[in-house]
Amino acid sequence: MSRLRIFSETDPATPLRASHDHSFIADELRSIGVRFEQWQAAQPVVPGASSDQVMAAYRGDIDRLVAAHGFNSVDVVSIAPEHPDRVAMRAKFLDEHTHDEDEVRFFVAGAGQFTLHIGDKVYEIVCEQGDLIHVPDGTKHWFDMGAAPYFVAIRFFTRPDGWVGHFTGSDIAQRYPRYVAHAMT
Repeated sequence: MSRLRIFSETDPATPLRASHDHSFIADELRSIGVRFEQWQAAQPVVPGASSDQVMAAYRGDIDRLVAAHGFNSVDVVSIAPEHPDRVAMRAKFLDEHTHDEDEVRFFVAGAGQFTLHIGDKVYEIVCEQGDLIHVPDGTKHWFDMGAAPYFVAIRFFTRPDGWVGHFTGSDIAQRYPRYVAHAMT
């Protein structure tokens, strides 16, 4: 179940607000310039589906987003708990960073946790199957796929070099809860 928890940047132990309600999550994130929406597949997506089959199932939503935002590249990434590089892949995203382009991810399956640091607040969003998150460029954030990562996501890019993170050097991400699958309190 998707979840939003909002913290003070000085208190990672006590959420100021928390909800599993998609409308609440979308409204709260919209107020800080972040898009959160739900997509439904136009056709079934089965385990082991190819990237082309995954993208075909969501073609209408993909085309709408590409047309609205000028994305030049769309791909599918799939990470499983037994992936041999999972530890290094997880570590790559755990520190606070920004990008020169929007970070847009749609979760076809599985889950992951985006954490945004905006002003004096920290917004922790667990995204699961059916969730799209659209984080504007320049937004300080980090991402945790968990110790046993499992997700299939559609990624959208404007730049040909794709994901380029600019790390802030802050240790704030180390002070906040990590993603634990099915720990939805």
